[in-house]
Amino acid sequence: MAPRNIIIDTDPGQDDAVAILLALASPEDVNVLGVVAVAGNVPLPLTEKNARIVCELAGRPDIPVYAGCDAPLRRKLVTAEHVHGKTGLDGPPLPEPTMPLQDQHGVDFIIETLRREPAGSVTLVPVGPLTNIATAFQRAPDIVGRVAEIVLMGGAYFEVGNITPAAEFNIYVDPEAADIVFKSGAEIVVMPLDVTHKALTSAAWIDEMRGLGTPVGDMVAAWTDFFERFDMEKYGSEGAPLHDPCTVAYLINPGLFSGRRINVEIETTSELTLGMTVADWWGVTDRPANAMFMGDVDRDGFFALLTERLKRL
Repeated sequence: MAPRNIIIDTDPGQDDAVAILLALASPEDVNVLGVVAVAGNVPLPLTEKNARIVCELAGRPDIPVYAGCDAPLRRKLVTAEHVHGKTGLDGPPLPEPTMPLQDQHGVDFIIETLRREPAGSVTLVPVGPLTNIATAFQRAPDIVGRVAEIVLMGGAYFEVGNITPAAEFNIYVDPEAADIVFKSGAEIVVMPLDVTHKALTSAAWIDEMRGLGTPVGDMVAAWTDFFERFDMEKYGSEGAPLHDPCTVAYLINPGLFSGRRINVEIETTSELTLGMTVADWWGVTDRPANAMFMGDVDRDGFFALLTERLKRL
């Protein structure tokens, strides 16, 4: 089968960086049409810079990188330097990127690409707040039906929140955008915390990355060493969840994941549960299903795939 055309929408973030690397290491499975940055883990000037750093690390300065929205639709930006560091990619020293940032706004790139390519041939892979996707859908409603699928990282059910007791970070940052996307009618696959918290790194895997003896292996190991300290302290786990690469791994091998097609609503008004993904896992309402909500991952298979692909770079 031909590789799937994808647009990665991202706010790098160490785990976002690994997701981009996995995609660029897998040209037989996914063809990255472009990378669009959004404000999230850190402000937009850093996320677009980080996206270019990662593309250059992968040896792909030809990948066009665009800057998208610099703030949520209706709210003040909430960031996550407490997890990812002040640059978003703290840990190892990083070179300044030399590849250019595209002049076109990222939202315009998404709209034009979906209008240009055959309907149903482009998959959107948002691994940050959904601001860019929602903005594109609002500006150009005609593109919604042209999207093949949206495979996103966000939300939770059993695991509930990681930024508030009720909400996962990506959804919480821009709940109004998430509400627009989940109500759009597009085909949606969700990688929630319930899955990503089962995709935990280990000391052995980090050693394996460092043992590759490549710039990519060294960087991934150093990034993981940095950001896992937060999750290990917070959750008492032996590793940190690699949230965002789960989306790309699904596109490569969907059999690694299992879940249910259910209704998911986004809480946008409650001060207590703002940004919560109200996932009807048990089918207790009559609301129609609008998303494939994943619940489990083959952890060993996931890390085997990740290792095999990152060795290529």
